[in-house]
Amino acid sequence: MLHLFHLEFILDKLMNSASEVSDINMTVGHPIQVESGGELIPVFFEPEIRALTAYQTETLALSLLRGNRQLIGTLLDTGACDLSFNMENKVRFRVNIFSQQGRYSIVMRKIESYIKSVDELGLPETIRRLSSEKNGIILVTGATGTGKTTTLAAILDEINTNKAVHVVTLEDPVEFIHPAKMSTFNQRELGLDFRTFSEGLRSALRQAPKVILVGEMRDRETVEMALSAAETGHLVFSTLHTVDAGTTVNRIIGLFDSDEEKLIRVRLADSLRWVVSQRLLPKIGGGRVAALEIMGSNLLIKDIITNGEEPDKTFYHTIAGLSAMGWQTFDQHILDLYRQKVIHEDVALTYSSKKTIMSRGIDTIKAETGESIYLVKGLALEEGEEGESEETASPEAAGPDPAADPAAQLHQQAAQQGQQAQFPPQGQGTSRQPNGAGAKIHSGR
Repeated sequence: MLHLFHLEFILDKLMNSASEVSDINMTVGHPIQVESGGELIPVFFEPEIRALTAYQTETLALSLLRGNRQLIGTLLDTGACDLSFNMENKVRFRVNIFSQQGRYSIVMRKIESYIKSVDELGLPETIRRLSSEKNGIILVTGATGTGKTTTLAAILDEINTNKAVHVVTLEDPVEFIHPAKMSTFNQRELGLDFRTFSEGLRSALRQAPKVILVGEMRDRETVEMALSAAETGHLVFSTLHTVDAGTTVNRIIGLFDSDEEKLIRVRLADSLRWVVSQRLLPKIGGGRVAALEIMGSNLLIKDIITNGEEPDKTFYHTIAGLSAMGWQTFDQHILDLYRQKVIHEDVALTYSSKKTIMSRGIDTIKAETGESIYLVKGLALEEGEEGESEETASPEAAGPDPAADPAAQLHQQAAQQGQQAQFPPQGQGTSRQPNGAGAKIHSGR
């Protein structure tokens, strides 16, 4: 096992090897790598390590575990374990050690010590309103590494700044440490302070909190306990690995048996306050920017949760039609980022939820700026759609009114059912691929 001094020396070198390092990856057969701007970069030491051996990764893993019998037992029993590692006065990491093909790999994610505010993160003003809720469930969803924890930390910091309440967090592991402000925080770590999220949540109900953070809703029992907590007047925050608001609702309902579905739909409709879904998009010039889908709760949303979606009544079109309330679909936010020249056209299309609607919105913006809109004959973006027959169209012939606001046009298109005329991706042959192979990471982004 490595001496702690040597381990911290290695980690310090890795963190200073590139700008904006977010992750460290240690895998057998590869050099140690860091992730910067969404891409992996190899880091070489003296003497040079071209490929890690199974013995080296196991030694590093044991050094990180520091003799913790419970974590070692979890790793041996389940093939993976989560922990936190703190480099004194420097940086903290969220660590996952896992077995693959009988050998150990390690992924370490840097945890920012400074909690950024809603304004510093550039989040929509609607996000600030989430901290004003008194009870219910608020979910932040998205793939791993899309900033869910960072967004939740900003919301909890709003509560900490403005409310004198007791907050209990159940995390795996504890990431952001909330300082003493107006609120009192008790931050508990899975494996160290409690065994499962459902058990931790059950205990939290006896600890007189007003706000509870559950790191992740991983199973049916945790969801059921969260619903019970919300129904008894608590404000519950949690995360799910789902791609949008509609998928989030369906994932929760799908955790229960069919004979329980009706009751769970009613309970969820009554308790759910907000769903915020996130995606990270490559920016022009380097770095990444968050795109958010935001869905609140009203009578229409409650009706869709209770009775299910219908062709003329979906989560997507309901969200799109309520932008005046601060709600937005991914496509609306992504289109705004494209209009502000934050992202490229191909990135907007790649990360959109509905490429037809996104393509039309892009055409509207191009028409406003006088760009030509090229249409490829017979090309369809989505299955079952037919492409346009024109090969080149002037802005005036592109369809949407050049004077119309693109976001407003997008809302109108989202509300129209059955009118799916399709435009292909723009700028073929000249578009840049996001995070393409061989791309260079430049410092000082």
